Amino acid sequence: MTAPDSSADDRADDHRLPPARFAYDKHTWKEIAHLLTNLPVALLGFTYVFSVLLVSGILTLTVVGFPLLASSLLGARQLGKLERGRARALLGVRVEEPTPLPLRKGGGLLQRLWMALKDPVGWRTLLYDFVRLPWGVLTFATTLTSLLVLWPVLPFIARGLANADRAMVRGLLSPSNELERRIAELESDRGVVVDTAAADLRRIERDLHDGAQARLVNLAMGLGLAKEKLLEDPDSAAVMVAEAHGEVKLALQELRDLARGIHPAVLTDRGLDAALSSVASRCTVPVKVTADLTERPAAAIEGIAYFTVSELLQNVSKHSGAGSASVEVWRSGDRLLIQVRDDGRGGARLDGGTGMRGLAERLGAVDGLFVVDSPPGGPTTVTAELPWRDRTQPHGRG
Repeated sequence: MTAPDSSADDRADDHRLPPARFAYDKHTWKEIAHLLTNLPVALLGFTYVFSVLLVSGILTLTVVGFPLLASSLLGARQLGKLERGRARALLGVRVEEPTPLPLRKGGGLLQRLWMALKDPVGWRTLLYDFVRLPWGVLTFATTLTSLLVLWPVLPFIARGLANADRAMVRGLLSPSNELERRIAELESDRGVVVDTAAADLRRIERDLHDGAQARLVNLAMGLGLAKEKLLEDPDSAAVMVAEAHGEVKLALQELRDLARGIHPAVLTDRGLDAALSSVASRCTVPVKVTADLTERPAAAIEGIAYFTVSELLQNVSKHSGAGSASVEVWRSGDRLLIQVRDDGRGGARLDGGTGMRGLAERLGAVDGLFVVDSPPGGPTTVTAELPWRDRTQPHGRG
């Protein structure tokens, strides 16, 4: 969903202003007040910018300079907020506040420092404050002089100067354009994807080490002992071989479960309907699966949908206390929608301990949505929405 067109709002505000005339109304007095306060505000902003650039520039020779510059850019955001408020109150310019920096929760200090250093909002605010000093001197001197000697035409002068101020506020203090916002979101999402992949690799490594690998080591040791006893105690060797055969079966089952956790064969071969039915059959409560899909989405989207439902049903089994649950999957336009319901105790939250936040981040990384409706006492309804085709695979299978 695109952000509101702030420039259109601003133009609408300007159209609501009455034309300048040989009379002083409240709009004229507000514009005059804005022009007269330009100088002190510009002095404050220029002093801040000069100090930031001078001190940070010198200290960049040490490790202190870059953190100081990053902090100064965050401070510049606050100056921009004050200026937008002044323009809103005195000039009627309604500029949307920029979105916060997309800092991932748990991100390291270097990640936060880098995001602050390349913040376009902070840099544009510094530029705004830097160029405002000569403009502030000009508008203050012109307005003050006109109050004394050009009183009849001051409304026209004030309107012209104020319109220039409006243009500067829109041009330099408006939120980042859509491309900048999208780049910032994608960089943050890329970090989420990397972290998720790293966590999955650690899980696979742990499962292999603690499960199948440990069983195979025990199997090798058991077969070695059976080999030693084969001639001197054939009966004991036969028992050991039988135990080893059981260990082989368990190891194979664990490897199958691990492979299913990476990417189940049923999903590749038969699609979401069959794969979700297989997941539902392993849930501890009865689950009704309804999949209204006439074709298949991209493979990556199928995989995310499968693991989303799988984790949600695990939550149902472990935490909900439900007696029944349902899974619905359908296509709406170019989106894949998933809804998982249960009649349990409710109270699930994105900030709870059931992995909901991780699911929301995983879906957000591919332009998906994740909504939890779980009042205390239940029922719980979780709705997930994914793009039908992965953007990196524009010709996904149909």
